[in-house]
Amino acid sequence: MKLNQLTIGQRLGLMATLLLLAMLFIGLRGLLINSNSFSQNQTMMASEKRLADSIDTARNAQVQFKIQVQEWKNTLLRGGQGQETFEKYKAAFISQSQKTQQLLKQLSDLLLQVGLDNREVEQTRQLHAGLEQRYLSALQQYVITDPGSPQRVDRLVTGIDREPTRMIDEVVARTLQHAESIHQQTDARNLAQFQQTRLMLLLAMTLTLLAGIAITWWLVRSITHPLAQAVTIARRVAAGDLQTAITVAGKDETAGLMQALQDMNANLTQIVSGVRQGTESIATASAQIAVGSRELSSRNEAQASALEETAASMEQLTSVVKSNADNSRFASEIARDACAIAGQGGQAVERVVQTMSEIHQLSSEINNIIGVIDSIAFQTNILALNAAVEAARAGAEGRGFAVVAAEVRALAQRSASAAQDIRHLIDNSVNRIADGNAQVQNAGSAMEEILQSVKRVNELVEAISMTSHEQSTGIDQVNIAVTHMDTATQQNATLSQESSAAAQAMYRQAETLLETVSVFKLRQAL
Repeated sequence: MKLNQLTIGQRLGLMATLLLLAMLFIGLRGLLINSNSFSQNQTMMASEKRLADSIDTARNAQVQFKIQVQEWKNTLLRGGQGQETFEKYKAAFISQSQKTQQLLKQLSDLLLQVGLDNREVEQTRQLHAGLEQRYLSALQQYVITDPGSPQRVDRLVTGIDREPTRMIDEVVARTLQHAESIHQQTDARNLAQFQQTRLMLLLAMTLTLLAGIAITWWLVRSITHPLAQAVTIARRVAAGDLQTAITVAGKDETAGLMQALQDMNANLTQIVSGVRQGTESIATASAQIAVGSRELSSRNEAQASALEETAASMEQLTSVVKSNADNSRFASEIARDACAIAGQGGQAVERVVQTMSEIHQLSSEINNIIGVIDSIAFQTNILALNAAVEAARAGAEGRGFAVVAAEVRALAQRSASAAQDIRHLIDNSVNRIADGNAQVQNAGSAMEEILQSVKRVNELVEAISMTSHEQSTGIDQVNIAVTHMDTATQQNATLSQESSAAAQAMYRQAETLLETVSVFKLRQAL
């Protein structure tokens, strides 16, 4: 498995795991050795304790036997003081003998436990037991009242304690020798165990150290080698060399760094190429802008002079429009006055029309009255005819009545004739009044139309006045705008000059930038 397929964290974790496993192995091995050493120490301590107990028991048996012999001598030397004293020392002798037997028995058992032969101890026990019987047999010949009895009894047992004493001393010496031998064996075994443990620990530490060094070198090389490549590539890029081919291998952080450097190199290549192209375009464009700015400056100067003339013309036009606005306002006032007068004439015509209507109505009533008069004259004529007929029938008696009837008839005829004449006059007057009424109505309609026309003229004059005022205001604003345009044009001319200077400066900066970007070395494929 390649290390570059693992991340740096995974590699460090792997190395730490291996080192921990090695430490765990060494620790477990140390615990096992410690446990074995502890068990061996327990065994050695138990063996040492048994050896110490056996040595102590042997020495105690040796001392106890000497005490027994001393009690024998006390019995011989002091037994003559009385039977009670004799029995006391005899009992002490027997007691010491029994203690010696117990110690020898205990020593025999301990020797078996420490791995020694106990036959000599058993022989010593048997010999000691026989020695006790011989001492007791010799005491039977002891006479308390005989002063020479202790010497005789002592001669009976003289020298019998030497062999048990020698045998006990040999047991003690052999036990001490065996203890020394065990001590030597223990020391040799401990030394061998120590050397073995030391060798194993040194070997394990050496192997762990070598493995750690190898793993560390392996890990450090897997990290530093790509980093060194990345540093070399970064230095080349910093020096302006963008032609380096960057190879990305693996999935770790250094591979990510190399991928980032590859992307950075590609992006820088694109940026530098774009900057070069853009700088060349800027240089060309700045040169064109400089030329255009100079032309624009000259045109702005020409436009500024034209705007000055336009401003002068606009001032004259403004004065003319203001004069027209004043005249329109005066005409609007006259039109309002004419409209008021026309309104008054219309009202007068309306009153005349109303009066003519009333006269026409009165003429109609007079015509009706004349009709009544005519009807009365006609009836009077008929009555006169009837009266004449009746007078003719009456003859001479009715002659005066006939004259009156003739007069009445003549009067009725003249009334009828006068009524006819009045009717004709009234009809002519009515016709004339009707014509006058129609003409007055026509005059009223004409006056109404004149009034409407005057109103429309007034409205038009007011509209013209307002328009003239608005035109005056608009021309003022146009004049202000032209003034602003003149100022702006002059400023534009100044800016055009500054733009031309800036374009030339930008052209120089573009050339400088192009020289700066030319430091980078790009691949021919790009």
